[in-house]
Amino acid sequence: MRRAVYPGSFDPVTNGHLDVIERARKLFDEVIVAVAQNDEKEALFSLEERLQFLQDSIGKIDMVRIAQFDGLLVEFATAQKASAVIRGLRAVSDFEFEFQMALMNRKLEAGVETIFLMPKEEYTYLSSRIIKEIARLGGDVSSFVPPVVSKALVRKFAG
Repeated sequence: MRRAVYPGSFDPVTNGHLDVIERARKLFDEVIVAVAQNDEKEALFSLEERLQFLQDSIGKIDMVRIAQFDGLLVEFATAQKASAVIRGLRAVSDFEFEFQMALMNRKLEAGVETIFLMPKEEYTYLSSRIIKEIARLGGDVSSFVPPVVSKALVRKFAG
């Protein structure tokens, strides 16, 4: 079985993330969407909320599983018997950091490849950081994120 891990903080999940998941699903038999628990990064939403947003947004896509992880990504991928890590690239500016991470991951675990996927053009400008800023300032993010996330952002920043 060809299995891949798509890691991220998904704080929150965007339509761009969902597009990359759909693309990855066409290439692999199973995709594990791995939500990172990063104590050094201040998340707007709890790990449990982020996992639930993904579950609600993805629904029951065949052979897509949602999991949480902490520690080294390549160790998680190896434990899950995944042969690849999926990384989304929105712009050239993403590439340098992602390229360094891919090379380091290869050095740590040569059996796990990194696959870069680009989202649809209409999602290339989306980032969770920008979405949170728009929502914080009262802007409408409903066309950028799944409905469950849009509602949660409104609640989070209300009053």
